[in-house]
Amino acid sequence: MNGIEPWHQVNWDWRAAGNFIGGGSGTGLVILAAIASLPGSQGVLYWPLGLLGAVLVGIGLFCVWLEIGRPWRALHVFFHPQSSWMTREAFVSAILLPVTLIAAVTASPYLPLPGVAGGTMWLAAILAALYLFCQARILHASKGIPAWRHPALMPVIVVTGLAEGCGFLLLGTALFAGSASWTLALLIGLVLARWLSWRRYLAELTETGAPTKALAVLNGATPMINNVGHFAAAVVAVLALIWIDAGPWLGALAGLLAIAGGWWMKFVVIARAAFNQGFALPLTPVR
Repeated sequence: MNGIEPWHQVNWDWRAAGNFIGGGSGTGLVILAAIASLPGSQGVLYWPLGLLGAVLVGIGLFCVWLEIGRPWRALHVFFHPQSSWMTREAFVSAILLPVTLIAAVTASPYLPLPGVAGGTMWLAAILAALYLFCQARILHASKGIPAWRHPALMPVIVVTGLAEGCGFLLLGTALFAGSASWTLALLIGLVLARWLSWRRYLAELTETGAPTKALAVLNGATPMINNVGHFAAAVVAVLALIWIDAGPWLGALAGLLAIAGGWWMKFVVIARAAFNQGFALPLTPVR
């Protein structure tokens, strides 16, 4: 049987990973900042966190713009909403960014409009959830890359975006003197869910016969992802719940660990494990 071994794709690199890193963290933060702004829930200011979420999403989109061979043709991404999840992501981002900025500005002390802020921050949270879903579907639709197209990767992308957003929320809690206990418990739950979804993704990817090189990359990165982004983050979060005096700053450390694990995970999946299927010819045509 003649065949060609899987080879690493060269179209998506660190810039593509940057889109999923910034977009996932930013949308997760926009969603959780809206929840944390509810009366009696967290006491964290919405406006700096909403603004940071928009900036992170914008950085991710800027990374995509850098990746395009002809950057000034970037508007072509809007041409195929009926078939492209990347186009749908672009449409959502065109609404998400201005809505989030309006929510942040009207929730700030500089232009306080509570009636506008309340509605726009929840609209921004809904749009952020749609954006995060689009990112998961973009990878699933990339049928040529086994490590991307497996459906078990979609919950990994969604959960890690929320975990990273929770990590940034804990940083905001430390800086703006909010209550950390609710966010710490949420972070523990999210890193546990991410660990379980990552385990399931690796197991099912192995069962379906993904390229050996892709599995080697993913398995090689897993100890650091687990040790830093899951186990260490959860342990520090538990310590923050126990040690009340140092809780906010230990929570910030737990958040940083969760963010680092998620960012490294997405970089490995998108930029390093992106081997295509290869192909084989069971019967060579004879002329």
